[in-house]
Amino acid sequence: MSSPFARRPDARGEAAFRPALASDLELAAAVNAGHPAALDELLRRHQGRMYTICLRMTGNETDARDATQEAMLAICRGLPRFDQRSAFSTWVYRVTTNACLDELRRRARRPVAHGSADDVAATASSTHQRAGGGATSSAGDDAVVARLTLDDALARLPNDFRAALVLRDLCELDYAEISQVLDIPPGTVRSRIARARAALARDLGNQTPPGDRPTKQP
Repeated sequence: MSSPFARRPDARGEAAFRPALASDLELAAAVNAGHPAALDELLRRHQGRMYTICLRMTGNETDARDATQEAMLAICRGLPRFDQRSAFSTWVYRVTTNACLDELRRRARRPVAHGSADDVAATASSTHQRAGGGATSSAGDDAVVARLTLDDALARLPNDFRAALVLRDLCELDYAEISQVLDIPPGTVRSRIARARAALARDLGNQTPPGDRPTKQP
């Protein structure tokens, strides 16, 4: 693997740091050594997945952006204390999940009305009728309604169930990794995911909860 430090020294006689070639752990060390470009690269690598987690956890873009911003600030503040006992990505997931849970607690104190699946279904139907129908339009409307219905069902899960399910099905972490992120025993992870899937199946009118995928660890 190529070194993240260029062979040619800079004007001060030091090896020039190339963030794009560095691993996450090398970037974390470089941030603590005073390389600001390393922090930019770390956040660039992970911010997309962080935002996606926040969006599925909070259920709307405004809260997702706020939670992502808080998570990035927490990463900046916490890097000097990152002890490398877990993978850097695992630590990022932990920080991001905690930021989401904090945002959900704040939101519970200031409830905001969001559109329901029925509202979007009515809007999609109205749009479809004004457009004169059409198979493509109908399929698009159905996809929007189906996605919102799933998101609404996900939002009705208890926060701890939702976090475990998002980490499993969106981030594709195994049970041991989720255990590290949430700081709970693997058996509790399994229980929360199973109960979350059963609740989703009931909410969506399915007889059988969605199955699990093979994991790297039992």
